[in-house]
Amino acid sequence: MAQKCVHKGCGKVFTDPEEPCSYHPGPPEFHEGQKGWKCCKPRVLTFDEFLSIPPCTTGTHSSVEKAAPSEPPSQELSETILEAQPVPTPTPRITQATTSQTRPSAPPSPAPPVESDSDDPAVDIPKGTTCRRRACDAKYDATGDRSKESCTHHPGHPIFHEGSKGYTCCKRRVLEFDEFLRMEGCKTRPKHMFVGSGGKRKKRGESGAAGSDDEVLETVRSDFYQTPTTVQATLYLKKIDKTTSTIEFNSATTVRLDLKTTDKKRYTTEMPLFGEIDTEKSDFKIMGTKLDLILVKTDGRSWATLRSDEKATGKIIQSGGAVRV
Repeated sequence: MAQKCVHKGCGKVFTDPEEPCSYHPGPPEFHEGQKGWKCCKPRVLTFDEFLSIPPCTTGTHSSVEKAAPSEPPSQELSETILEAQPVPTPTPRITQATTSQTRPSAPPSPAPPVESDSDDPAVDIPKGTTCRRRACDAKYDATGDRSKESCTHHPGHPIFHEGSKGYTCCKRRVLEFDEFLRMEGCKTRPKHMFVGSGGKRKKRGESGAAGSDDEVLETVRSDFYQTPTTVQATLYLKKIDKTTSTIEFNSATTVRLDLKTTDKKRYTTEMPLFGEIDTEKSDFKIMGTKLDLILVKTDGRSWATLRSDEKATGKIIQSGGAVRV
């Protein structure tokens, strides 16, 4: 008889109990905006990336739920109330507020392109691709009739609060993380979304060592934190090519980036900085999944934002949240 595997990260239907199974043996860990599994090292920022972390252990399938040890609700999970839990903005200190008021206001940066909620007909869908909508595990079958598809999913965002877990789009709440992963969708649409469209687009004819067929990225995810003397900004982009990419501290208020990856992607921008930096002392470090910018301040004031063209909230950030640059 076919049974569904209860291992975290697997969830496959199996008939042979000796069939190999890839899964996460440890519990999920959410801490200070980062998400991952206790049994392995990868940490990501978004919930969708968390669900895509590859399993780290191989064994056999199981249909028997293991009783979780009794423990108080995790404070780390409570901190993961993403968009659904508005956080009141604290009143800045008078000295900091006065400094911010002396700086001329700049227009907000343009919003990043919104990704369409349907598949681009011009994009090929690999066989076996999983639907990208939350709680829908449908696989793409190239021989099937797409007009007969029905996608049941959660259009809202995950919300974890005081031990309860659910989605912003519906009222159901559960206590266990495994139950949350098994929550059926609350909305139904006629078709699945396997590849989507928008957000990223192809440009041809670009000059440079990256080649004319590179995929040009409009945005990349980033965050930053600061001390009285430095600002460290992190841009998350995998496989940056150190030999063809350039990072230039053009002036005390601008950083120019031309990042090219070994898998044919390119991200270019000129970042107008919130404050002035020492271009001689500032530095950068390229790693496998990100670029770290170490920006040395010329004064000791706090930066309300990373870029000067971002709208300040009045909150002086010491540990930056995820933003787009």
